Amino acid sequence: MKNLFLTLALGFATMFASAQNFIVVTTYTAAEEGAEWEMSSLTDNMGIGYALNDTWTVGLITAGEDSLGDASYDLFGRYNWNTNMYISVQAPTEEMMDNLTLGLGYSFNVWKGLAVEPNYTMGLKEDSNGDREGTFNLGLAYRF
Repeated sequence: MKNLFLTLALGFATMFASAQNFIVVTTYTAAEEGAEWEMSSLTDNMGIGYALNDTWTVGLITAGEDSLGDASYDLFGRYNWNTNMYISVQAPTEEMMDNLTLGLGYSFNVWKGLAVEPNYTMGLKEDSNGDREGTFNLGLAYRF
């Protein structure tokens, strides 16, 4: 039994220690007109993901605060369609299907794992007005 636990622990350690498995992502939030740029424009939507294999990545992204003032997080998944294009999905941990967003993005490798990622995301469900508007976002990602 001890050998089984040791083997599993070693297997998980090598899986998590392997290079190119983690990714840090963020989305740039533009400052409102007349406001100055702040570092929070890059850190408000920061997240970390784990690459399960060459095509699938899963992780958590910060999503502001909930009604109690506590930090809230969204789950995200990414499917690398080819070398540079990806399809993404993001959902909060509560009311997941009502607030699910889908996206399509392109990853420009800038320098040693740092990438600029323009993407377009759209909610899966319509809002109360019957609209389902998408947004164009500019993101950064770093793979290590």
